[in-house]
Amino acid sequence: MKFNELGLRNEILKAIDELGYIEAMPIQERSIPFMMNDTRDLVALAQTGTGKTAGFGLPILNLINENIRITQALILAPTRELCIQISNDLKAYSKYLKGLKVVPVYGGENIITQLRQLDITPQIIVATPGRLIDLMNRKKVHLDQIDFLVLDEADEMLNMGFQEDITTIIDQTPESRRTLLFSATMPKSVEAISRNYMKEREEIAIGTKNSGNENVEHIYYMVQAKDRYLALKRVVDMNPDIYGIVFCRTRQETKDVAEKLMHDGYNADALHGDLSQAQRDTVMNKFRIKNLQILVATDVAARGLDVNNLTHVINYNLPDDIESYTHRSGRTGRANRKGVSVAIIHSREKHRIREIERIIKRDFVQKSVPGGMEICKKQLFHLIDRMENAAVNEEQIGDFFSDIFKKLEYLSKEEIIKRFASLEFNRFLDYYKDAPDLNIRLTKDESRGKKKKQGRKVRLKMAIGEREKISPKRLLGIINDTVGDKSISIGSIEITNKFTFFDVFEDQMDKILQSFENTPKAPQISIAKGSRANDGGKNAYKQSEKRSHEKSSAQRKNSRSERNEKKNNSDKPWRNRKR
Repeated sequence: MKFNELGLRNEILKAIDELGYIEAMPIQERSIPFMMNDTRDLVALAQTGTGKTAGFGLPILNLINENIRITQALILAPTRELCIQISNDLKAYSKYLKGLKVVPVYGGENIITQLRQLDITPQIIVATPGRLIDLMNRKKVHLDQIDFLVLDEADEMLNMGFQEDITTIIDQTPESRRTLLFSATMPKSVEAISRNYMKEREEIAIGTKNSGNENVEHIYYMVQAKDRYLALKRVVDMNPDIYGIVFCRTRQETKDVAEKLMHDGYNADALHGDLSQAQRDTVMNKFRIKNLQILVATDVAARGLDVNNLTHVINYNLPDDIESYTHRSGRTGRANRKGVSVAIIHSREKHRIREIERIIKRDFVQKSVPGGMEICKKQLFHLIDRMENAAVNEEQIGDFFSDIFKKLEYLSKEEIIKRFASLEFNRFLDYYKDAPDLNIRLTKDESRGKKKKQGRKVRLKMAIGEREKISPKRLLGIINDTVGDKSISIGSIEITNKFTFFDVFEDQMDKILQSFENTPKAPQISIAKGSRANDGGKNAYKQSEKRSHEKSSAQRKNSRSERNEKKNNSDKPWRNRKR
């Protein structure tokens, strides 16, 4: 459907026509007519980069009155960058709506500047929750007459801990407002917001709920944990025109990987929480204009980074939760372009690939980490392609041709081509000539999912539970911080009021138990007696029991002595008198 068939005002159509908007994207085709012809609330589920801003922005611009100086629409976004992007898009769409004012308010900028921008009341405010509440407390923003409340990237806002702020903001809006919730995924926290703060609502899902982008190919390479960086370099070398993000789990890992890439001559930089806002802006701007080919980032640091035309997203480590994987992979394959999401895993993480497949309803393809000669060939033909398509500036270089021809006249055409091609080929050959095979080769039984003895699991018990507000994500964080080994694989998790039970591989059990025992402030952890995972618990308990036999025996002996003494004294109360 074309935009001029959606019933938008001529002023808006003129602006978006200048931007090159002709055919509406699926989310726009469904949300725009609904918002303009219906009065209900809306939950719209679609991947990042599918045109959601126009999906809610165009109908809001069409419906509000630019001649009235009151705030009629509030759009909440999780990050400064997304807030600025939405604001800029709305300003572009409303170029010919005279009198319309859009103001972005967000943290990280001098609040005095934003206070001045609000001296003339805008019809639309785009805001991050924290800064908006600050301005509301200063009586500079009034939400009592808004008609539209948009929660953009709702799942990201809740992941970042903004639930209380969102509740505070919603409580200041009129009940007559229309609430529009746009999200890439629909976890329980987003469902709770829609249930508690939305009245009659329509749900629009582009694709299957929580599913991955159909334009993204999902592949994984299986290597030893120590070979992750070498595998990453080969993936990059095999894709000479790569323009992508490498996701790491921690700030330190992000710094380490980026520094190694830069040291090895790659056009890369890091984005993490230790950067100042000015440093962050510099890195992001360099990446947006493609002065950088590779950005190494954490999930938190990359939030709000909206970049088009990414060819690859590389998971240096898989994220702890599947929603984060959906967000990562959704950064490529936008606007009907193809993209690739790569996971570099070790053998114990293969079950997590299957879990992600089940949720996003997309299959992963396992590929072999390319070998040295394969990469050399790829780079050689990439050079030939560049040479073949190079623009020749006769005006500038023509004066040098006679000297060049004279210098090379002793060489035949074939010899010139050989030497030219060797310039690139020899560079990679020198590096990769003795390159080892990084791939983990599974046996037939392993590839079919049959468990070997060392693959059995045991269930452990941690002495914290719901009352300490434990969650699967927090549990994984505690284990990562305490053990310090990224190869630890956590299976099924069960949380009760007082305890948290989880499965680990039997051959990783001792390392986990010892790490927690040697960390003073770590929660108490033990084997869950009488419980086992994949039939591994019983044997694992016997192995562990020997290590703790003396301690357990002493505890049992003391306990029996106390019970016997209490029993013997029960009919002789004088023995219990205080002296």
